[in-house]
Amino acid sequence: MDSTESIQKLNERQTTAPSFSEALRFWFILGWISFGGTTGHITIMHDFLVLKKRWISNRKFYHALNACMILPGPEAHQLSIFLGWKLHGVKGGIVSGIFFILPSIAILTGLSIIYAIYGNTPLLGSIFNGLKPAVLGIIIYATWKVGRQALTSPAHYCAAIAAFVLSYFAGVPMPWIILGTIVFGILLSFVPVKYSGLKNSKRKTAESAEPEDLYYINSDQPLQKQPSRTLVKYAVVFLLLWLVPFVILICCSADAAFWQKTSLLFTRAAFLTIGGSYTVIPYVAGLVTTKLMWLSKTQMIDGFALAETTPGPLVVVLSYVGFMAAFNHFHGSLLMGTLGLLVASYFTFLPNFILIFMGAGFIEKTQDYPVIQTVLSLITATVVGVIVNLACYLGGAILFGQQGAGLFAIDWVSLAWVVFSFILLARYRINMLYLILLSILFGLLRFGIEM
Repeated sequence: MDSTESIQKLNERQTTAPSFSEALRFWFILGWISFGGTTGHITIMHDFLVLKKRWISNRKFYHALNACMILPGPEAHQLSIFLGWKLHGVKGGIVSGIFFILPSIAILTGLSIIYAIYGNTPLLGSIFNGLKPAVLGIIIYATWKVGRQALTSPAHYCAAIAAFVLSYFAGVPMPWIILGTIVFGILLSFVPVKYSGLKNSKRKTAESAEPEDLYYINSDQPLQKQPSRTLVKYAVVFLLLWLVPFVILICCSADAAFWQKTSLLFTRAAFLTIGGSYTVIPYVAGLVTTKLMWLSKTQMIDGFALAETTPGPLVVVLSYVGFMAAFNHFHGSLLMGTLGLLVASYFTFLPNFILIFMGAGFIEKTQDYPVIQTVLSLITATVVGVIVNLACYLGGAILFGQQGAGLFAIDWVSLAWVVFSFILLARYRINMLYLILLSILFGLLRFGIEM
């Protein structure tokens, strides 16, 4: 009798709407502790929202994640907006999305200013000499981890290899690669499985054995409908939120052409890159270091190291790009650099909110369509090729510097730390924050020995 009563109480407690203040506390804390990249962010949200609080069912959580992976932009940030929206409507999505990125932007602002002032000092350089090999190890680990799950058939391997070759050797922009992958996936979905080179590409997630009705948000509930009038309202609000700051920048700041290019670049990156941070970053890095010449390659790589020391999504490195672009363009002005960081942050993350509020409901309805699942699996495979491209982009500068590739030019100490970092992550599951601190100590120790 006691167990029956306790189950009934549990059921009543979980099907009651969580308070907004309790959710607010979680989203605020999440922004400060979400180290470890996308996997770390998703794990923290799953542990708290599904396992501990039962605010959302396991099945619904992974359905939401799949929906966010179809959208352009960083899926962990979009997932936080999606879950906040499901729990408390638009205000919940806005709060969860802002709190997810605000701490990392605040921390990165301070780090960017320190880097701009002291970046060329031997002491700070030694810290980066320890961090950068660890960042390369993290990216190789991400490649290995994503690849194990994504490369499940010959078609997926072909998509990954093609993405790497096109991006690294041919310099094809990422949006075109993703577009080609979508077309390839749609065509392939109509080919019989035994001829397509695809296994069952539908994502399998561990379904909870507990009844769905034990959770406040569950798969048994009807999907939220969004009237056309609501979608139009969201579109108008987004247009105003984008256009007003854009016009102010163009009309009221020095060098309107620079701010126009900056605003459009980060908006374009947010909308045209599917697959998360690892597809956004190479796209922007290639533009700002080779075409626009706003940053040097060394500054770009240092930005990766700085971004890894902050919580939140890795795509926050684009905020640093905005800082350094404006800092360099306006002859070392910290004020203009800070403005550049805010501009980059605003135009990078604003689209995530509108993509969720307008698109997630529709994508939720299509998540069980075989064509969507095929395209999604191929996009994930493509991301593997893009991460390899990113690893090669960083690895050349980290392991060979300016000397060019060659057996005698390689930095063997840095290579050893790359391998060591990978082993700590893959074999011992070390917390990302501990690896960062350990790498800083390694850089300082190396500096002391080489003096």
